[in-house]
Amino acid sequence: MEEITNQVTQEKGQFDRILFAAVLCLLFVGVFMVYSATSVVAPSRTETVAASLNDMRYLKKHLASIILGFVLLAVTYKMNAESLKKAALPLLICSAVLLIAVKMPGIGITVNGARRWIRLAGITFQPSELVKLSMVLFMAKYLSGASFKPDSVKAFAKPIGLMLILQGMLLLQPDFGSAAIIGIITFAMLFLAGVRIKYILSLGVVLIPVVAKLIMEPYRLKRVLVFLNPWADEKKSGFQLIQSFVALGNGGLNGVGIGKSTQKLFFLPEAKTDFIFAIVGEEMGLIGAALVVFLFLAVFIRGIYIVSRLKGGFYMYAAAGITLLISIQAVINMAVVSGLLPTKGLPLPFISYGGSSMILNAAAIGILLNLSEGEVIVRQETPAIAGDTDYKNTRRKGRIFTYAK
Repeated sequence: MEEITNQVTQEKGQFDRILFAAVLCLLFVGVFMVYSATSVVAPSRTETVAASLNDMRYLKKHLASIILGFVLLAVTYKMNAESLKKAALPLLICSAVLLIAVKMPGIGITVNGARRWIRLAGITFQPSELVKLSMVLFMAKYLSGASFKPDSVKAFAKPIGLMLILQGMLLLQPDFGSAAIIGIITFAMLFLAGVRIKYILSLGVVLIPVVAKLIMEPYRLKRVLVFLNPWADEKKSGFQLIQSFVALGNGGLNGVGIGKSTQKLFFLPEAKTDFIFAIVGEEMGLIGAALVVFLFLAVFIRGIYIVSRLKGGFYMYAAAGITLLISIQAVINMAVVSGLLPTKGLPLPFISYGGSSMILNAAAIGILLNLSEGEVIVRQETPAIAGDTDYKNTRRKGRIFTYAK
């Protein structure tokens, strides 16, 4: 019987070109959609048509956000991944401080009744976007630490307590959408870490009255009722969702053509941000909308592939959290636009206008690409007899993956 020997070698992981290409395509679509949704505006009574027909301010800001996002993508891609682990707690503390700063006079600013932004040195930033990414990195560090025990109630309670504090700060803005994302990501990562299901379900039961109380707030309750039947108040609270349906319906299979949307002109509010997917559907049709869904699916699949190669530890949890963060936001945004979920106020990653979201999502992709290049340890089973013809068939059986960039 032939003797088999085991050899262990190291191979550098490959840059995930598919993930990067999918993100580039989403950015490409976003540039066209932001340009289409913002460049043509109706003239006011005091302006001439020539002076107000074209408005390139939003496109310029969007392109500037993409450029800055690529700078951060390059930085996080080149960083030593161990540095990301060390930065997890300082980033979370910084983001919490910025959430407090939102409420400070002269720093926080209010838009459409919500105080979610800070302005420093002429730069506007939304801290909730940093909170989402820093929470993912902190959870990855905590779950991979020696002190975390999946069966321990105390180990389960610590991240839940932190989650509730951050959610409370977000709800004061108010920003229910970001608070919901923080909750989903926290529970999902705890589940991946092997926390007992009964802990998660028990907490869910306890939180039901709290969630019910939040939903019963007049403006949130109105959103739920509008979601169930937007035509009950079609000229007020149901107007935006109905106009989104009209935009998607106008698009048909092939769309009306890039730049030819009518809903963006006078009808659909927030066409460049939360409801930009409706403009995608109108101008690019079902085919274009399906393409966007396919690109986000590609990001999710490649993220899961990276997670599957990183067996445990901070790097696996970080990759899983980032993949879920981007994918869940995309699913919720498209579900809201399609009338499958109540309005949440979440942007569509890489496509919606919004500098904070663009920059932090680009940084998150940089981290994911960084982890995709982790060193691969390969256990090879090879015949001891030199020149054996079965060598090629057995040399890559059994793989062990770690991160060691």
